[in-house]
Amino acid sequence: MKKKIIASIFLYEKEAVTSFDNLEVLHKDPVALARYYAEHHADALLLLDLSLGEKEHEAALELIREICAAVEIPCIGAGNVRRPEDIKKLLYAGCHKAVLNYSKEGNIAMTQEVSERFGKEKIAVSVAESETLRHFEDVIQEYTSEVIFLGKEGARTAVHTAGVPVILQTPEVSLDKLIEMMKMENLSGIMGEMINNNAREFTSLKMLLKQNGVSMEALEVSFCWEEFKKNSDGMVPVIVQDYKTDTVLMMAYMNKEAYEKTISGGKMTYWSRSRDCLWVKGESSGHTQYVKSLTTDCDKDTILARVAQTGPACHTGSYSCFFREIMEREAEHNRNPLKVFEKVSGVIHDRKLHPKEGSYTNYLFDKGLDKILKKLGEEAAEIIIAAKNPEAGEIKYEIADFLYHMMVLMEEKNITWEEITEELSKR
Repeated sequence: MKKKIIASIFLYEKEAVTSFDNLEVLHKDPVALARYYAEHHADALLLLDLSLGEKEHEAALELIREICAAVEIPCIGAGNVRRPEDIKKLLYAGCHKAVLNYSKEGNIAMTQEVSERFGKEKIAVSVAESETLRHFEDVIQEYTSEVIFLGKEGARTAVHTAGVPVILQTPEVSLDKLIEMMKMENLSGIMGEMINNNAREFTSLKMLLKQNGVSMEALEVSFCWEEFKKNSDGMVPVIVQDYKTDTVLMMAYMNKEAYEKTISGGKMTYWSRSRDCLWVKGESSGHTQYVKSLTTDCDKDTILARVAQTGPACHTGSYSCFFREIMEREAEHNRNPLKVFEKVSGVIHDRKLHPKEGSYTNYLFDKGLDKILKKLGEEAAEIIIAAKNPEAGEIKYEIADFLYHMMVLMEEKNITWEEITEELSKR
């Protein structure tokens, strides 16, 4: 099992505070703090809502939504869970998992329900005593995927008896003790004040743990620099691609130092031939590229980097450096499905901004939400009817009609295809 370094963010009155027991403000901008932890290579974030009232809770959920959208690492949502609907809100905000607090009987009672509704892989539990794990061992193993152990004593017992992977809240310990702890078979990660206070050392800590036999969530390297075929300048060209959209963003060069810094730091780093120096992408612009994968071609003389791109990749402000069209021969049947959806959505968006006389789309917007929903329901019924027809061809036309009306609804509710596909990718 690969082990995780997990940073914790305690949310209270729209700010990040120090801990459960200490509401002193740690950072006034929790989203910026989340980015900080992610940029220093935390493997996940635990987001704990400490708000007291319903209004404050809704504000915390909005913050959690912003954090999940802002970082490229999994988020675990916790706090203010009283009913299954609260689990749904955390997951719909973008959390990878939601936590049931086993110090509350109501949370224990809803375990099976939320597990069957959302999937056990989406459910974690937090416990403060190893005795709780023993008492609810069967429920935890059958309906949850991870335990967050918050106890000050009994950590080793908790790891050995939980039956599912355990995240430990780690006190200040020596490096030897930490290595010993991280080698426990059922331990999935560590969190706590010690982790939060050493964010700048996450990368070196991971490398040190890995050197001591701990399997870490980190980039696995199959090729050392010496195995690549270099150009006449001793460098390797790198093609950079958006890992979500497959858009080719840019091309640059790496030397040995840039290659090794990219691997150890997790941010795309190049050698600038014009400036004759190392260049961390986004160091001055903020448009950082976080490494998702590195692949080489058959001759090992070119690297393909798939990255999470922050902002535009091009110095001109364009998202991709490849925007100057030389020629294009458009093949009628060569369509990227997502691009087709985005193109149709773009037309619908334009109709809303710039109404056109006689436009059916504008007719729907003018009639309002109820009309859009009525048409969507009618088109859904048409799909069902078409599906019963022995001639299968009819159904594609009905599905297309349904998708069009669904996109009108998405525009009405300000929902993008990127948000939909992002949500689907988590399922």
